[in-house]
Amino acid sequence: MEKFIEILANKEELTKRALDIILAKIQDALQSRDQFTIALAGGSTPKPLYEALAAQPLPWNQIHVFWGDERYVPGDHPDSNQRMARQAWLDRVNFPPTHIHPMPTAANDPSSDAEQYNRELEQFFDLNPGEFPAFDVVLLGMGDDAHTASLFPQTEALTVADRLITVGNKDGQPRITFTVPLINQARCVMFLVTGANKQQPLAQVFASQGDGMIYPSRLIQPVGELWWLLDSEAGANLT
Repeated sequence: MEKFIEILANKEELTKRALDIILAKIQDALQSRDQFTIALAGGSTPKPLYEALAAQPLPWNQIHVFWGDERYVPGDHPDSNQRMARQAWLDRVNFPPTHIHPMPTAANDPSSDAEQYNRELEQFFDLNPGEFPAFDVVLLGMGDDAHTASLFPQTEALTVADRLITVGNKDGQPRITFTVPLINQARCVMFLVTGANKQQPLAQVFASQGDGMIYPSRLIQPVGELWWLLDSEAGANLT
């Protein structure tokens, strides 16, 4: 694993840096594999990045978009990660509908929908049983409890190692999420972290010793590159 930690002056500079890295990863992927796969994060922090991507003249027919986690709500719900990404990016460009792979949330059974997305990934990446695919980029945020995707502290989802997708739990509310080993198989994992309320969890995540069951972002140790892009508030106590 190659690890990079950068502290940017503000959210605007963080967005610019994230965009530059992603554009470079797209170029590399298209040159070597003829397609680029990215898993998106939810929340407010990545929205300006999606808006910036929408302004780029990219070969959308060679890009496939997935989601790293999703709230268990309909795709048009205000809380939906899919809805945010569509409004900020995907619906604003000529993106092939078949290249957008949202997490299903319509079965009224989170476990069934998680298994359906698991099968979709297996088929898309042409996996054998037990194999994990390598996404080109997995975007992640981090909560003030150090959760990432829908991998929350001291929840069963953190221990799932035999599946690509599982059901997360946020205060009794189910979510669909990538598993830790799926995230860790990525060629590039990029955390986008902003705000002073992230200083304490970052200190725990970066500490030499710690418990990933309590601070789940510690569990993200990809085989490829790990980028932490922080704004000046989040990174104020780091040296």
